[in-house]
Amino acid sequence: MPHRPAIRRSRSAMPRCTPIPGPGGWDFRSRQNGENMPQSLARVVLHTVFSTKKRVPFLIEPAFRAEVHAFLGGCAKTMESVPIEIGGVADHVHLLTTLPRTIAIAEFVKELKRVSTNRIHMRRPDLEEFHWQAGYGIFSVSESVVPVVARYIRNQEAHHRASTYLTEYRSLLRKHGVVWDEAHVWD
Repeated sequence: MPHRPAIRRSRSAMPRCTPIPGPGGWDFRSRQNGENMPQSLARVVLHTVFSTKKRVPFLIEPAFRAEVHAFLGGCAKTMESVPIEIGGVADHVHLLTTLPRTIAIAEFVKELKRVSTNRIHMRRPDLEEFHWQAGYGIFSVSESVVPVVARYIRNQEAHHRASTYLTEYRSLLRKHGVVWDEAHVWD
C-alpha cells in the first residue's frame, strides 16, 4: 500500500468564531463569512427501567406510587428532559423521557435516583430502608414507537399480574440485544 502524506490545514485556513454579545446572550458568528454557527438540536427518547433495592415492594400504596412517579417527572423536567410517561408497580419504575442534550445518561439516572430517594426519605420516614437498585436498564426508543412504549408503561399493573419484574427485565434486555451476566444484573 503506498504511503499517503497527512493532510494538514494551517491555522489560518480554519474558520474562526467570534463571540458577539446579543439580546439572548452570546452569538457566535464565523469570522470568515459572518453567518451564525449551526445550533445543536437533539431529541433522543429513552425508556429507563430500575427497581427498588432487592425488589422490595416499597411503592405498594397506589397514591404514594403516583406521587413518586410525578416527582420523578418533575426531576426529569428540572434537568431539561421531557417526561413522556412514567409508571411502574410496587418494586420498579419505567420512565419514557427525552435525554437532556447536555447531560450524560449515567448522570441523568444517578440524579433521578438521588433526588427521588431523598424525597421519599423526607416524605416517608417509615421507609428509611428505601433505596433504588444500583443499576438500571436504558433503551433507545424510535419516535415511531413512542406511543406503544407509553401505553406499555401505562399498563404496568395489568402486565405484572402475569409477569414478574425479573422476567420483564430479561425480556427487555433480549429485545434490545443487550448481553448480561445474571450474577451482576440484580441487587
